[in-house]
Amino acid sequence: MITLHHLNNSRSQRILWLLEELGLEYNIEFYERDPKTILAPDSLKRVHPLGKSPIITDKQTSITLAESGAIIEYLIDTYGEQFKAPKEQHWNNVYWLHFAEGSLMPPMVMRLVFTKMKQSPMPFFIKPIARMLADKVLSMFIDPNNKRNLEYVESHLSQNKYFCGDQVTAADFQMSFPLEASVARGMIREDNYPHTYEYVKRFQARDAYKRGLEKGGEYDYA
Repeated sequence: MITLHHLNNSRSQRILWLLEELGLEYNIEFYERDPKTILAPDSLKRVHPLGKSPIITDKQTSITLAESGAIIEYLIDTYGEQFKAPKEQHWNNVYWLHFAEGSLMPPMVMRLVFTKMKQSPMPFFIKPIARMLADKVLSMFIDPNNKRNLEYVESHLSQNKYFCGDQVTAADFQMSFPLEASVARGMIREDNYPHTYEYVKRFQARDAYKRGLEKGGEYDYA
């Protein structure tokens, strides 16, 4: 039996989607973010030293595994032959698996951090300087990188139904979180990245995705 250690509003939602697509029996251990820090609770560290979600434990193979990409690869290699990329799409699949967290997510996270910094309480005499610095970093580095990444994704999806052609593969589960979070935050809209917007709505309409959403509870990005 597989157990998913699931944190609300986190990357573990894409693992729920995959588990539902695979039709596997599994348990969910629920964890809630600290309302002040928005971080995962310390109880997750009892499952994995880093204390981050997602984590799965699989009693059948006696494995405990963290990191979305590793979990997705493990589940598909072990239980999901139907989601393996065709041979001609293998490296394309590998590329998007790494692109999601290696290139796409870092500037998105930085944008969130710097935006929150502008809104955080601070002494009045520091606030104008902090906001000026945050705006400078956003305009000169973070926003241009996000724009370049999203334009690249848009170009690819203008020619492909899913990231490896016409079928769902590991790349789609991995790419789902940053893209649907970007839709929820207004970075991706129907009028600026129409193919990416349509892609997000397409996978969110899948029955397995909807079942995962029902089982996972609170999730702001759907």
